Amino acid sequence: MADSKRLLAGLGNPGEQYSRTRHNIGFDVVDALADRSGCRLNKEKFNAAYTGVRMGLQEIFLVKPLSYMNRSGIPLQKLADYFKIDIENIIVVHDDMDLPFGKIKIVQGRGHGGHNGIRSIIDAFGQKACVRVRVGIGRPESDRSVTGHVLGKYTPDEQACLDHVLNDACDACLAILEKGVVKAMNFVNSSG
Repeated sequence: MADSKRLLAGLGNPGEQYSRTRHNIGFDVVDALADRSGCRLNKEKFNAAYTGVRMGLQEIFLVKPLSYMNRSGIPLQKLADYFKIDIENIIVVHDDMDLPFGKIKIVQGRGHGGHNGIRSIIDAFGQKACVRVRVGIGRPESDRSVTGHVLGKYTPDEQACLDHVLNDACDACLAILEKGVVKAMNFVNSSG
């Protein structure tokens, strides 16, 4: 693969009260990728925490927007513009209620599906060509609100397999970077 720059962003909400909640699983995946690379998101620009790492011939910017979820698009658009990265070279990791907990799915060029973070990105860039790694968080039980589920902490059963889920999501991101989107989709979307 040719020498190139990519932006890999995890979506979430800033602040300790949102830490380790289902809605912040994108943040958790980016932190796990940074750990694998032996680095930390220790830089800040345009209301986003980030760091740059080299993976093969690619320069990857790991990013966590520090705006709230529904405003994620503006920091990402500004960073992408600053680093001269096209939307096709952006990977966004986010929670998805339409997938069972722990299921990973890669998509590209799709609508927001009701996800406010993705809606913000589409609005900020004026297009929907980014690659997305959807990480399933499942739907709430009938007596629980959607907001309570999304912003809630993991159940003990979910917590027990969270490291495995984060590992799978990291592997999906690396598959995109190493094999390209189509091959990564074929592998990840057909498994499990």
